[in-house]
Amino acid sequence: MSAYRTLNPATGKIEKSFETFSDATLAEKVDTAQAVWSQDWRRRTIADRAAVVERAAGLLRDGRERYARLISIEMGKVLKEAVGETALAADILSYYAKNAERFLAPRQYEASTGKATILRQPLGIIYCIEPWNFPYYQLARVAGPNLMAGNVVMVKHAPGVPQCAEAFAELFIKAGAPEGIYTNLFITNDQSEQLIGRPEIRGVALTGSERAGGTVAAQAGKALKKTTLELGGSDPFIVLDDADLDTTVKLAVAGRMSNNGQVCTASKRMIVHSSLYEEFTERLATAIAGFTYGDPLEQGVTHGPMSSEDAMKRALSQVEEAVSHGATRRIGAERLDRDGFFMQAGILTDLAKDNPVYYQEIFGPVAIVTPVDSDDEAVALANDSPYGLGGSVHTADLARGRAIAERIETGMVYLNGITGTAPDVPFGGVRNSGYGRELSELGIEEFLNHKLIHEPA
Repeated sequence: MSAYRTLNPATGKIEKSFETFSDATLAEKVDTAQAVWSQDWRRRTIADRAAVVERAAGLLRDGRERYARLISIEMGKVLKEAVGETALAADILSYYAKNAERFLAPRQYEASTGKATILRQPLGIIYCIEPWNFPYYQLARVAGPNLMAGNVVMVKHAPGVPQCAEAFAELFIKAGAPEGIYTNLFITNDQSEQLIGRPEIRGVALTGSERAGGTVAAQAGKALKKTTLELGGSDPFIVLDDADLDTTVKLAVAGRMSNNGQVCTASKRMIVHSSLYEEFTERLATAIAGFTYGDPLEQGVTHGPMSSEDAMKRALSQVEEAVSHGATRRIGAERLDRDGFFMQAGILTDLAKDNPVYYQEIFGPVAIVTPVDSDDEAVALANDSPYGLGGSVHTADLARGRAIAERIETGMVYLNGITGTAPDVPFGGVRNSGYGRELSELGIEEFLNHKLIHEPA
């Protein structure tokens, strides 16, 4: 049975399968990508590259509902959210098409030894390994900056979203790009390791689990290849005693439950001042009780299935383990009795530090709510995690919130909002959440040769 297949999580049925590439096919793809990079793409003007990338963005934007339906069918995201993701992916491509010339402009300065010029030049083939939870957005984050920088991209997308992977790759061909500037790969993990070791591959970008990140970083390090890693997260959602609960609860629902909680930056740990704890928890439970589950393509459905049976079982198993070791299930967090891989959203409280799930990331629609009595206690709890991706602080006093944000050990903190994303805002974390940045000007800087040209004084 092929690993690359569309298994509709709303029905549990396989709809389409794709064959894994042979070693010979993979070698041909690498040869094509290397040739188009060295003989064509790197030599084009930024304006020429921008024309192709902007056309691809336009095609994605014009067909956003058709492309979005593939997301819903392959990983269960409700159609409205899938359309939003598709539009965001198009915006990212457009952002780099419009801004790359400014980002890549040579920079000159007077050094102590003479005149220094820094050129930003492409490296070659960038190999990307991407996850299933945002099938187009994740691809746009690597394709936009790297293609505009003059690199070419080869991508191993998640096996569960092969039609999304193919559709995104076809965008560039339809936009007039030469074959090989963006290559979708249906390959095994063993073939992936071999590919990382090939001299043509000059950098590796991965978004995925800690385990995958550690494995790929070791493989790339052995081959002396630069990497960027965007890994797991367990974002703190801090609610101070002066927060507006009407707004904050809505943000909590969106921050934790969008995409069925299958988001690295989801608000997984809700740290609430004890004076608001009970009211906040009850309001959150009321909101969760109002969710409507069903086929993600149907109008009125707020939550579709989990992305796969394995994802559902893993989240349910973590909930059961947490409860068996003393946590309280306040609402939901159980499998729904229907076809497909549906899990009811829920809330856990009383998750003590000695609970085996305390330091784990639950990649599903489960909010963990914990009371604290002070700002210092909130910061300590927020930092008591191996992760460091995003987080948020909710308060009527922005100065107070900013002071807390500066003490949280993450790559991103949002005040009175939830960890989000936009083309012009850098995205990335620290500690076990990885390293490197995507999006904004920082995203295009990751895989460049910052070449010094020195002239004597």
